[in-house]
Amino acid sequence: MPVSERFLALVGFQLGQFIDCPEVRSLVVYVTQQGETGQPSLLPVGHWPPDERALPSLDNVSRLRVPVEQRRWLPLSDGQRLLGALQVEAARNPWPEPLAQRLQAVALALTEALRLDLEGGELRQRLTQREEQLGLLLHQLRNPLTALRTFGQLLLRRLGPDHHDRSLVQGLLAEERQINRYVEAISELVHPEGRIAASVSPQPLLLPPLLSGPQGQPLAGLLEPLLQRAAATATLQGRDWQGPETLPDWSGDSGSVAEILANLLENAFRYSPQGSAVGLHWATDEQRLHLTVWDGGPAIAAAEREAIFGRGVRGSRGQDLPGTGLGLALGRDLARSLGGELELVVPPQTLAEELPPQGNAFRLSLPRPPASAPRR
Repeated sequence: MPVSERFLALVGFQLGQFIDCPEVRSLVVYVTQQGETGQPSLLPVGHWPPDERALPSLDNVSRLRVPVEQRRWLPLSDGQRLLGALQVEAARNPWPEPLAQRLQAVALALTEALRLDLEGGELRQRLTQREEQLGLLLHQLRNPLTALRTFGQLLLRRLGPDHHDRSLVQGLLAEERQINRYVEAISELVHPEGRIAASVSPQPLLLPPLLSGPQGQPLAGLLEPLLQRAAATATLQGRDWQGPETLPDWSGDSGSVAEILANLLENAFRYSPQGSAVGLHWATDEQRLHLTVWDGGPAIAAAEREAIFGRGVRGSRGQDLPGTGLGLALGRDLARSLGGELELVVPPQTLAEELPPQGNAFRLSLPRPPASAPRR
């Protein structure tokens, strides 16, 4: 329904006042809606007298749009924009002046109410989209902040307690913690409940263009820092990290691919049990490049393996951990926008013999680039 319940209640009140007018046989309020072909149609949203009849939508060729002796139309217009119409069927024509004035007053009231209702709906939709985009950017901002903290902690270990530069690294870590507090405060303002609810918007959950391009960028250059970050995180957590010996020579929207892999690696380190191995594996076939982030922890429950790709949805093992449930939803939307796919495969050894027989593997499949030698 393109209008709110409050507007429908107003329609019922305005039309119901004609119960004392026996010359008025029926009233129907329509609102303008764009059809599948792009041509506007009139959608009925209320009628009087109330009954169980189903009123059809009216397109440009409908005979009901043509005025006849007992049927007239009062437009609900905002300047040159037709918002809707009030259809009146009366026993007398022309209308008595008092009746004409009442009908015109109702049409004006409905026009103003409909204009405000549509504007309010557009503003709410725009606000929801901006909140989702802001939540997405906050979610992505946590990955580089985590990387700064990880590298800083490793550097602090290497410097030793008496190194003269130790205070500089401690200052950097303190600033990272402060920035992270700002991020959490903004996140709380956007989504006080701590996570983003599943969206009903049909729009994909994609990154802004400035974060996804440029086209034709080599993937290897963006993979190297991700692998360094993953190795550093594994060292701090006491895990076994298994990265690839070579990097694929793939070019395209590498920024989006790197964002997907960064989210997958973050999830692997966050949600798999302490001590379980994590790794990145890649392979190609005749048509596609396959990049797989895997962990050696317990397999995700079969009932959750598809649901976790929804917006704001997390598996049962992650309910008590911080997060918004956006990473997999973003990853799948980005993968499909690149002509690829993101899927969960259990166990990882299903994809390659060298992968563990237990755990979870998130495989990103992309259209294969022209053949060339892999990069070490």
